Amino acid sequence: MSNRPLTDSQLAELQALEKLRDEDIDTSDIPEITDEQWRLARKGNLYRPLKQSVTIRLDADILDWFKSHAGGRGYQTDINSALRTHVAKYQKRSG
Repeated sequence: MSNRPLTDSQLAELQALEKLRDEDIDTSDIPEITDEQWRLARKGNLYRPLKQSVTIRLDADILDWFKSHAGGRGYQTDINSALRTHVAKYQKRSG
């Protein structure tokens, strides 16, 4: 994605689109999503969270386990996934 500012013509086009009512937008060339497509859909495939470098002290046996079970992936990715699962579990309980 470019970090260049939008041109005047691009800004004008966006402003014109913003003024359109939903009913005035022609979606006839966009097919409806089928139940099968929804079934196969995957949430977050394009989402790339920002990574932040941190220093964390882990028990040696825990770190060794993740390194030995990485299975070709980075062990840090597996630790991040485990933490994400833990957070999601507790977010469900509280929200």
